[in-house]
Amino acid sequence: MIPWLQIDTARVPGADVELRLMRRGAEFSMMLGQNELMNSRLSGSEEALATLACRRIEAVKRPSLLIGGLGMGFTLRAALAVLGADARITVAELVPAVIAWARGPMAHVFGDSLDDPRASILSADVIEVIQSRASAFDAILLDVDNGPEGLIRKANDALYDPKGLTAIRRALRRGGVLAVWSSGPHPLFSKRLRDAGFDVSEVAVRATAKRRGARHVIWFATKS
Repeated sequence: MIPWLQIDTARVPGADVELRLMRRGAEFSMMLGQNELMNSRLSGSEEALATLACRRIEAVKRPSLLIGGLGMGFTLRAALAVLGADARITVAELVPAVIAWARGPMAHVFGDSLDDPRASILSADVIEVIQSRASAFDAILLDVDNGPEGLIRKANDALYDPKGLTAIRRALRRGGVLAVWSSGPHPLFSKRLRDAGFDVSEVAVRATAKRRGARHVIWFATKS
């Protein structure tokens, strides 16, 4: 069996943790300690995050999307695949090294997505982007940390608390959609979304496109 090799490490701003980029042949993995955050072979639920969210705004002309977290680019590539030429996608990635990995050792995984004229990649905290742009987005897609319960960075909880959801609602246009990826269910978060004034649906998805692997959850919350 081909062994895993550590390619690089990166500190997460605002957290005393280290991300590790690992490679085994053509396969990549991002690790936090012994926890695998993502793997280049397991993209199904992240792709569903984009395709199902875009389906909910397909009637919007010139849609504007914000993606929180670049990761391995699964969500970005899926959104680019289904959106038209007039769409605009902003990706906010907190860890600068993740962007460097996307353009470096993982360039073939990302293909030409980072150079697509519809996409803008920001080295920024998605929380700050949301707070600074009122009524700017038709959809906000969050694949940040582990979902509503943070694993990497405590500050990420501010995305999912009542104040954070109020800021997200303000950043969305009328009829806009918040889509949140999570590694598992979180009943209290569903209630929190409803309390924030969203119409909420919850979808169970699998880690691979073939409906295999770990079970993940995506919330879709619509601003009425």
